[in-house]
Amino acid sequence: MTYQRDPRVDAYIDALPAWQHEICQQIRDLVHSVDPEVVETIKRRVQPYFVLEGNICALLAAKDHVNVFLYDGAIVPDPEGIITGGHDNQTARTVAIRQDEKINTRALGEMFRQIIANNRAGGWRKIKQER
Repeated sequence: MTYQRDPRVDAYIDALPAWQHEICQQIRDLVHSVDPEVVETIKRRVQPYFVLEGNICALLAAKDHVNVFLYDGAIVPDPEGIITGGHDNQTARTVAIRQDEKINTRALGEMFRQIIANNRAGGWRKIKQER
């Protein structure tokens, strides 16, 4: 897959142990495959973010897992139950992926699509006001 890479995101991912590197690269490829206009950047000094008219997701490697932070995830359906944290959070939820765990790319990709659609519609605050 071809997309505009941010060398700072490359540096973050390249510094990780092999299993976390693989997970982060899969998530990176997935979010870019959902929409070719997705841009990657670094926020909070070191954290990879993927944005399109607002935050979509961010990556954070922890000791025994990788967190995928889904922004404005509180209004995105989770029919397959992949959310592992932040269930009651209004602005972000997380999917923790552990070593040797298969990523549910179909469900996560659909969440990315919905977040992008919500961003393009003005963001979660506007959407919640309209409901």
